[in-house]
Amino acid sequence: MSGHSKWSTIKRKKGAADAKRSKIFSKLIKEITVAVKEGGPDPEGNPRLRLAIANAKGQSMPKDNIERAISKGKDKDTASFTEATFEGYLPNGIAVYVETQSDNSQRTVSNVRAIFNKYGGSLGTNGSLSFLFDRKGVFIVPKGDIDQDEFELETIDAGAEDIELDDDGFFHITTSMEDFGSMMKKLEELSIEPESAELQRLPHETKTLDKEAAQKILKVIELFEDDDDVQHIFHNLEITDELIAEM
Repeated sequence: MSGHSKWSTIKRKKGAADAKRSKIFSKLIKEITVAVKEGGPDPEGNPRLRLAIANAKGQSMPKDNIERAISKGKDKDTASFTEATFEGYLPNGIAVYVETQSDNSQRTVSNVRAIFNKYGGSLGTNGSLSFLFDRKGVFIVPKGDIDQDEFELETIDAGAEDIELDDDGFFHITTSMEDFGSMMKKLEELSIEPESAELQRLPHETKTLDKEAAQKILKVIELFEDDDDVQHIFHNLEITDELIAEM
């Protein structure tokens, strides 16, 4: 499996824990709220909302929670969220790209900077790491009773650049950013609901560290993920089998 597929698998398993699931739900609710404010409450005419709802369903979020999040987005008194990205390096040259949504940008900047500073990292300027990452569509689809050969042909036709089946029975599909919409449409045509569908920033190359150094990096990444304002964090640390065994 590729590094990003391993990382997606780890995050999915961690998300099964109640504490993590609550945090995931909070971020999904925020994304639904932002999508409604940006493009209205009708998923048919709002692709971002349709995707946010699909991701919420993929995480088994109750229907009532989804409907409340949509209503929250329609409420004019609900705070608006500002999206911002942060780029920088952690120790041993590990690059990280942090995506945030916040109703208090000053708090977000302070929290992100504090994590970088406390753990020996350095915050760079926007765009400073763009040469290290490509924006890609990443889909995680439960295999279920899907015919693998037929499914691969269908998804390749829709723009799949890479298809992997992990040991837990999930397809990991990667597309270009431009083919993200066509892959979503193809899965809808096939009546297949992905567990998640996201635009991610995938590194051109990963960096391997010894186990102790890598574990320290993962702890910092988890601190970023635990911040309520952080929606996504991407990195170029190689997730080795040894690291997985320790997690």
